[in-house]
Amino acid sequence: MTAHHRQAYLRLVPLCALLMLTTLTAGLDGSAKAEELSPAKPYAARRSDAVTHDVDFTVVVTPPYHCQVLKVWLPLPQSDEGQTVTDSRLSTFPGRVEPTIAAEPVYGNRFAYFEFHDPHGAQIIRHRFKAKIWNLHWDVAADKVERVQQWPATFAPYLTAPELEHASQLDEVLTRIAPRRDQTADGLLAAMNWIDQNMTYDHVNASLRADADFAFAQRRGHCSDYHGLCATMGRKLGYPTRVTYGIAMVPKNSPSHCKLEAYLPPYGWVSFDLSETQKLVAKIQKDEALGEGEKQTLIDAARRRLRRGFRENSWLLVTRGTNYELAPKASRPVAVVRTIYAEADGQPLPDPDPANIEKREFAWMTAHKFSADKPFDLPFKDAGTLRESAE
Repeated sequence: MTAHHRQAYLRLVPLCALLMLTTLTAGLDGSAKAEELSPAKPYAARRSDAVTHDVDFTVVVTPPYHCQVLKVWLPLPQSDEGQTVTDSRLSTFPGRVEPTIAAEPVYGNRFAYFEFHDPHGAQIIRHRFKAKIWNLHWDVAADKVERVQQWPATFAPYLTAPELEHASQLDEVLTRIAPRRDQTADGLLAAMNWIDQNMTYDHVNASLRADADFAFAQRRGHCSDYHGLCATMGRKLGYPTRVTYGIAMVPKNSPSHCKLEAYLPPYGWVSFDLSETQKLVAKIQKDEALGEGEKQTLIDAARRRLRRGFRENSWLLVTRGTNYELAPKASRPVAVVRTIYAEADGQPLPDPDPANIEKREFAWMTAHKFSADKPFDLPFKDAGTLRESAE
């Protein structure tokens, strides 16, 4: 090595060391790296206690008299890190209609599309399958959630807040509860806390469409209103969010139930259930068998579980997202798909809400039977499931 080359080498070594140090320390300021961010990132939750459910899910659709074409979109649950779906079988009655299977491009939801021509009376669609589902624990630590300077363009559907009639009032609330908007977990947790303190669960007065405007104005609703409002608040605070709809594998008049997911680096997509946590807390508060100290301990545990991210093994994810085009396309985009979407001669059939005791007429209804391979807990019904985390 010549003297000239030796001097060049010595100058290069410190530069390389500096570049290596810069690379190693990137992200240590709490900022996430753009190349590590993707809405397609698999769930990174800790799994426990898998349960396999045999599912027999039937939808009975009654088209209007003299309907010429009845169209039905049945969402198909898919396998991911939290669930495995197998042995899917589709059938119809009284006539045999072969479905078209298609996926919409924004959220990746898959649908079995049925087209009934000149239907007479109720049309029945039956879907039988197996679903192995895990409890998912994200164990989110709020102080470890990383900031994102610039979200990749692929997150656009999850960051765009809907146009709201009450946008200015909602912005005032967000400014008050999360003035910094620095994308730490604090802002999202503040939004959850505000919803818990200001919304009341109500099946009679509910939108069924994850309508943030409705929820904010009425301060009432059911799961889709809670999570639709929180998703909108989250987006306004800079968090990618989405509403997820699924099936609760327990005896219910309507098996549909939704949750919220927020993308929190480095945890990725994290599931939260605001409405069920609020109902569980109310149940604990009314339990006369508990002392005041035990009540507070269990309430703290319920809210801690909410903040850390949790999804139970008796809930099957079916659809993600809001306000998207179906596949094949319907006459208009849908707000959400709870169990099915149906149109009669191009006009949407109204969603039923069987839990609303004031409703007596339905255009369609589900009939469902779930059989599990072993007993399982109901974490949002049984406060005893909180005792271990409360200790």
